Amino acid sequence: MGKIFIVLGVVFIIIGVIWTLFGKLPGDISFKKGNFSFHFPIMTSIVVSIILSIILFLIGKWR
Repeated sequence: MGKIFIVLGVVFIIIGVIWTLFGKLPGDISFKKGNFSFHFPIMTSIVVSIILSIILFLIGKWR
């Protein structure tokens, strides 16, 4: 269990560094033309989904 938390911590650090440097994750779609702007955070959604799935899996396994 401790190794899983270490891996998750490293993943969070990497994501945080990328997010800080770029303001968004690579793979997010942004489009701006005139007064219209569109932002679809597809990569952010995928990363959040994976992290939540892992957390819920660990909680289910722990119970």
